[in-house]
Amino acid sequence: MKSVLITSVKVVLPGNEFDQQVVDVFIEKGKISKIAKSIEVADKNIEIVDGSGNILSGGFFDLNANFGEPGLETKEDIASGSATAAAGGYTAVAVMPNTEPAIQSRAEVALIVNTAKGNLVDVLPIGAVSKKREGSDMAELYDMKQTGAIAFSDGNRSIQQAGLMSRALLYARGFGGLIIAHAEDASMAGGNKMNEGIMSTYLGMKGIPNLAESLMVSRDLYLAEYTEAPIHFTSISTVEAVDLIKKAKSKGIRVTCDVAAHQLVFTDDDVVGFDSNYKVNPPLRTKNDAKALIKGLKDGVIDAVVSQHTPHEIEFKDVEFHIAKNGIIGLQTVLPLLIKAGLNETQIVEKLVVNPRQIVGLQVPKIEEGELANLVVFNLAETWRFDQQSNKSKSRNSPLFGEELKGKVKLVINNGQIIKN
Repeated sequence: MKSVLITSVKVVLPGNEFDQQVVDVFIEKGKISKIAKSIEVADKNIEIVDGSGNILSGGFFDLNANFGEPGLETKEDIASGSATAAAGGYTAVAVMPNTEPAIQSRAEVALIVNTAKGNLVDVLPIGAVSKKREGSDMAELYDMKQTGAIAFSDGNRSIQQAGLMSRALLYARGFGGLIIAHAEDASMAGGNKMNEGIMSTYLGMKGIPNLAESLMVSRDLYLAEYTEAPIHFTSISTVEAVDLIKKAKSKGIRVTCDVAAHQLVFTDDDVVGFDSNYKVNPPLRTKNDAKALIKGLKDGVIDAVVSQHTPHEIEFKDVEFHIAKNGIIGLQTVLPLLIKAGLNETQIVEKLVVNPRQIVGLQVPKIEEGELANLVVFNLAETWRFDQQSNKSKSRNSPLFGEELKGKVKLVINNGQIIKN
């Protein structure tokens, strides 16, 4: 990449010596060459980017994204998923094993690692806990870790067998692995389509109670305590889950959790028009749950925010609500949703840059001279339209499609490459 000078930009990165300072940052050959109050450059080939009113931080990292490769490339492949991630400010994404075949062995992990090599966005595979994600036999976790898997999960399937979850926690602990749990008791959820509550009764749809999530969170916390293993809950959605995890943290249980950005802003009230773009798993809950999730983020109970990016072809969404597939494309809209939910700049950086990497043991990008540039520049006030032109995904299943959104990613730099929006 050519040399870039970002002028008058505000650094936001907790713990960094330049945090909350307005500086100039000079990047050459993919490295941060100089940081100062003012930098003069004589070379006319150097690109100058006006950072006034913008924020500079380490690149965002998503702990829960779904790309279709291998097997479901018509939904999203690694190339389109990476482009979508970069447009949303991400320099790294962890991809769930919800593929066909599942990411369940060295072969699939190696495929993703090798296909993504050289991208601006680092694509990091999460290996399946069980073979074919069927919840019966444990997959080869250690082999996958050696090949590049950063954690293990059965993705959008919850592990129903307590014995399997216990063995997986214990085994992964032995080599420093992390189990990521999607918490839903299938017998309580009953294959239903939305949150159980006033709205499901009004619409005449069978609902999934909060208890389906909190039962499984409670069980897995007991197992994590028993095995003395770390556990991470992804995309929690209920007030009860927040309370359980808060108490577990105070007891010293090694637990972390994240929430999907759409759970902070949308609720089951939005389902009233039967728009299948609001159909997600876990389902959109009540306003009370959304308030508890936002409070949990601000209080530090919830460690990170994820996109839960789940692309689908139109034939899986442009159908009746009860037969539509779950999922929203989210990589490009996380920042606007966090702004709408009321998070400030420091909280946004903690939940998108710092904490997600710490959860899986990755190094947080440094804004220091001599360091590789892994950066995002974004503006909290600037608006943009999410439409066919700006959407980088192969899919368009988002209730925000066609909307004007506040919070724009301006620039992303990683792996010696730069993308400007």
